[in-house]
Amino acid sequence: MSISNTTRSRVKAIFEPIALAMGRAGLTPDALTLIGFAITMAGAILVGLQYWTLGGIIVFIGGAFDMFDGTLARATGKVSKLGAFLDSVFDRWGEAIVYLGIVAGGVLGGHQRVPILGAAAMGAAFMVSYARAKSEGLGFTPGTGMAAVGLMPREVRLVILSLGLILTDGPDIKAIEFALAIIAIGATITVIQRILHVRAQANGPAEGGPIEQEHP
Repeated sequence: MSISNTTRSRVKAIFEPIALAMGRAGLTPDALTLIGFAITMAGAILVGLQYWTLGGIIVFIGGAFDMFDGTLARATGKVSKLGAFLDSVFDRWGEAIVYLGIVAGGVLGGHQRVPILGAAAMGAAFMVSYARAKSEGLGFTPGTGMAAVGLMPREVRLVILSLGLILTDGPDIKAIEFALAIIAIGATITVIQRILHVRAQANGPAEGGPIEQEHP
């Protein structure tokens, strides 16, 4: 199970009119990246203060800006390697800050399982991104191919995490615990799926000669 690139393209097409409207208002793709990051930071702070529902809504809005910056860049012909780099870096940075906010909220609220599950979910989520970045850096699955591999890419994690936060009500934090557990398990499965995908490519017909492994 995964989200195909065709499905991604259809979803991004829905957001294109909004992105273009933002462009007409004078916003650039990089500006949208920074705005999304700032919104995500605000949501993470609210989560850390245990305003779980409000924080979850803000986190989702901030994450949705990931649709706008890339869509605007493609629609206006402003796609660049620097923009793609900034987009990826600030996406990962924002995701880390949200998990940090969840861990802080769990500690302040005396919820022992939340910090553990939050750390596990963050570690697994970052391994998903690392597996893609490393595979593409070594020449496997170029372009956006790796984004369609696996059970739980960033878009799915964002929806699950936001729902978990939004459905968390006061001292009852079962919803966020469940969401974190699902992400930790699903992201781990995704990493394994991506490893197997790269392994299948490596064992297939050689393209451009062997790839040397890094040694620590």
